[in-house]
Order: sequence, then C-alpha cells, then structure tokens
Amino acid sequence: MQARLALVVLAIAAWALPAWADPPMTRLRIEVKTLKDKPIEQASVIVRFVEGRSAAKLGKKIRTNWELKTNQDGVAKIPPIPQGKVLIQVIAKNYQTFGETFDINEEEKTVVIRLNPPQAPYSAHQ
Repeated sequence: MQARLALVVLAIAAWALPAWADPPMTRLRIEVKTLKDKPIEQASVIVRFVEGRSAAKLGKKIRTNWELKTNQDGVAKIPPIPQGKVLIQVIAKNYQTFGETFDINEEEKTVVIRLNPPQAPYSAHQ
C-alpha cells in the first residue's frame, strides 16, 4: 500500500514540476534603421511582454516591461524575457512612431524595424 502511495506522489510531482518551472526565455535584439538601412541612434524602444501566464504564480499574469534607447549602431539589446507575444514600440525624433506585436518563440531573436519619415501635414483648407 505504501509503495502504491509513493508511486502516486511521484507521478503527481513529475506532472507538477514542469508547471512550476520558469517559462522559456529569449534574448531579444532590436535594430532600428531608416528606409535606406542607416541606423537610428537614441531612439526610444519600449518592449512589453503581453501574453502568457505563470503556473508558478498560480495563473497570475507575467508582467515584463523594458524601456531603453538604441546605441550609435541603432541596436537595443533586451535582457532575457519570457517567450510569447511581445509588443515593441519605437519612438524617434523626425520619424513616424512604430508599434507592433511580435510572436517570439526562439531562444535568440533579432527584430529589424525600419522607420518611415514623417508625413506632410494635411489640411482641408488647401
């Protein structure tokens, strides 16, 4: 009887351990460039992990946000974040603001973002 109970406990533990393990992580590298492939330095990059749940936190939503700027090569390196859906927003002076959600499922990912120049102002009086 005790052997059967021990077997049941081991089976439950083997099933529950992966649920309490940390979620798979990814190292994200974001390159911000112009349409002519020139790097944009000092662009503000905002990265938000938007989808995923943690079983270790009893189903509470994982909240991970990063705000940083690109270097002179137009690159922003994000520390490891959980894999899943990630919202990336880029704001740079003299360029249109960019925002898009990416599904990140690799251990290492490079996202290249090309910013458009600003549009001419529109007026109904012309």
